[in-house]
This record gives sequence, C-alpha cells and structure tokens, in this order.
Amino acid sequence: MKTATVLIVEDDPDTREMLGKFLELEGFQVETAANGQQALDRLENGAAPGVIVLDLMMPVMDGWEFAQRLRTKTHLPRIPIIVLSADRNVSNKAAEIGAVGHLAKPFELNDLLDMVRRAFR
Repeated sequence: MKTATVLIVEDDPDTREMLGKFLELEGFQVETAANGQQALDRLENGAAPGVIVLDLMMPVMDGWEFAQRLRTKTHLPRIPIIVLSADRNVSNKAAEIGAVGHLAKPFELNDLLDMVRRAFR
C-alpha cells in the first residue's frame, strides 16, 4: 500500500484545518497547501502523498492548472486526485483532470473518507 499521506490543497484555512484534523483522526498523515503553487512546491521538495484532495477554485494557481502541471512532472508518481468544488459542473471538471473522485461542496465528511480509502486501494 502507498504511504497513507494525504495532501489537502484548499485555500480556505478553516476548511483546510477541519479536513486535516478529520483525516488525521482517521489514521492518515496529512500535509496541506493553500493553493496549487504551494502544492507543487511541496511535491518537488518532499515525498509524494498517496492521495491529493484538491479544491478547484483557489487564488495564485487553481486546481485545474495544478493538475495539468502535475501531470507534466514525469519524475513524480501518478497520484490519485479527489476534487472538491462548489462549482455546479464539478463532475465534468473532475473528469477533465482525470480525478478518481469528486465531491460538490458542501459534502459529508464520511463521503470524503470513503473516497480517500478507495483511492489508497
């Protein structure tokens, strides 16, 4: 099994903290980034997580651009992405970036937990 680390890429600090604490309580190691650029920097300078939980709408670098740039980093492993978004077209956007799952905000934490666990299998 891949490392049980989840990278949460979310610009809202309260949401980022709440998701991180929830996943930690469920036994995952959690890293966070406030935007796509921070997430790419983390990936370049550390071990790759097993799953990325990605908000699409963020300043500096949004989730879509992050996912596109991540796919060009051939030295990094292919990391499953779960998309979170308030966008009504979240399913289409998730499919465009090759996400393994998506949730429309607001969502149930247990639904996210189920997706994260499935992504590690």
